[in-house]
Amino acid sequence: MFVLDQRLLQDTLPVGDFPLCRLLLSNDAQYPWFILVPRRADISEVFQLSDDEQLQLWKETTALSRMLQQLFHADKMNIAALGNVVSQLHMHVIVRLKSDVAWPAPVWGKHPGVPYTHEQATGVIAQLKAALAHDLSFVEVPRDA
Repeated sequence: MFVLDQRLLQDTLPVGDFPLCRLLLSNDAQYPWFILVPRRADISEVFQLSDDEQLQLWKETTALSRMLQQLFHADKMNIAALGNVVSQLHMHVIVRLKSDVAWPAPVWGKHPGVPYTHEQATGVIAQLKAALAHDLSFVEVPRDA
């Protein structure tokens, strides 16, 4: 049974589900930073997914990245699956702007996170949900899921 890692649960806000992945918003208002987590139990590496699931992960990552690049006018999209701290397989999709506080360095460890206010988070999630309304069978997920 799929259970979201506790650290991801505490550091993110739920946005919704694609056919394979749960979409989360990283709770750091310095960057439009999203995380895709395949809803599969006990998976820590991409190669542990079936071939079809690997393809679906890349479809969802690509569709999300294209939409985010347009929505936020990204100068660069950073996409990574590291898992050194949280071993549950998850894909970071981070909008990078030349004006962001860490540019051009990686976002990890550069500056302490700045949590979203309720209004900021609601605004970003509403923008995203509107843009994804008809994409990849996206559905909303309750906060406690």
